[in-house]
Amino acid sequence: MKSLALILTIVLSIFNISQPNNLETEKQKSVESNNEITTYYLIRHAEKDRSDATEKDPLLTNQGTARAKNWAKVFKDVPFQMVYSTNYNRTKATAQPTATSKELELNIYDPNKMYDEKFQKETKGKTVLVVGHSNTTPAFVNAILKEKKYTDIPDNDNGYLFIVTLNADNSVSSQVLHIN
Repeated sequence: MKSLALILTIVLSIFNISQPNNLETEKQKSVESNNEITTYYLIRHAEKDRSDATEKDPLLTNQGTARAKNWAKVFKDVPFQMVYSTNYNRTKATAQPTATSKELELNIYDPNKMYDEKFQKETKGKTVLVVGHSNTTPAFVNAILKEKKYTDIPDNDNGYLFIVTLNADNSVSSQVLHIN
């Protein structure tokens, strides 16, 4: 009888010792699952200077600079971990106020290699701002969605905001907002 009591005590002790570890393991798995959610905010650059039709890399207009600063206000409560832009004056100037407000480095991406394996690995589990163009922004969203859902943004409209969420179970959702 003493040996049965001893065995029972040992088994219960092992169970009690391992129980918190199992709970901690489950908590860790839950945290890891939440880290698997990736959210992309994609916008087109703000209004560019069109005064010189031959200029291939124009700056922003005063209105464009104001919009870029406004995006930083719109995104005030978004916990961005990365900010990306194409390597053009207008996109960098649109992204920079938000990157600065979040104390983040501005990363440059090649629109010809959008949403490639490297980009996916770098951004997995993060909340990311991507600044592009009237044609590349919806194309980028379509690449993430793996379907052609969105068409080019009208050339005179700089207020589109696409939000794409990739969940841990590989489901994807998207929405479009218009911010003026």
